[in-house]
Amino acid sequence: MIKFVNAKINLGLDIVARRPDGYHDLQTVFYPVGVLSGTPRSPWPFADIIEVTRGGAEDRLLLTGRKVDCALERNLVWRALRAYRERLAREGLSDCLGHVSLTLEKHLPDGAGLGGGSADATFTLEILEQLSGGVLGRQALSEIALSLGADCPFFLLNQCAYAEGVGEKLEPLPLSLAGMWCVIVKPPVSISTARAFAGVKPARPEFDLRKLPELPVAEWRGVVKNDFEQSLFPQFPQLGEIKETLYEAGALYASMSGSGSSLYGLFADYATAVKAYERWESTDRAVWLLLLT
Repeated sequence: MIKFVNAKINLGLDIVARRPDGYHDLQTVFYPVGVLSGTPRSPWPFADIIEVTRGGAEDRLLLTGRKVDCALERNLVWRALRAYRERLAREGLSDCLGHVSLTLEKHLPDGAGLGGGSADATFTLEILEQLSGGVLGRQALSEIALSLGADCPFFLLNQCAYAEGVGEKLEPLPLSLAGMWCVIVKPPVSISTARAFAGVKPARPEFDLRKLPELPVAEWRGVVKNDFEQSLFPQFPQLGEIKETLYEAGALYASMSGSGSSLYGLFADYATAVKAYERWESTDRAVWLLLLT
């Protein structure tokens, strides 16, 4: 069984409170990107590929594509398999899934704030659940996904959603950017989650992101904010420069996604978007051009 794995961007990200457990409560809107990657309408490659086959003497994981600098036991696809097996065992359902061979062909970038690793884990869980005959159910799958990462439950829904808590409390949002183009730029910068949160000062947002569908995209600038930008842009000036260049190139809205280091711009038409894309095509920045659904 094969699945093509898309990523996500954050449309606004507000850090509203620090929790007693050391984590932070946030409010954000997740939007899937790369769903049409590789199709004639959006041919640029921007998706991981996961294949799972049954059989063999033991579980195996083969990594291809872009190199992932991560030990096997820390790889989210492998962790998803182990967590799924543990839940089967707890429910007395171990016989539902024999040994499997997993292949992850990696294309989505790491450390980009796009949820690539989380998506890999969640799509793996979905495949394993299908191969097992759907024995655990959606609620159990969501619980396993959350244990792997705060972004993981979103990819079970995989449609525009408002999120609270650490990102696990999801509410579908009737917002469509279908037909718009998204240019994603990732500089050669890596930002740890701990470093990103270290500079954040939690506060109540001025704008309720649940009202995003009521506000035209062209009016989002200055209203829809990512709280990480305030502390990270001074530390990494090139991030702010990329955002401004996206606006100069004609983006209706531009922002950092998650805690970075990728930035994206939303464009109304292909002609404007492709010109923006070409600005970074021959630089040390990784760049993608995606048609949104």
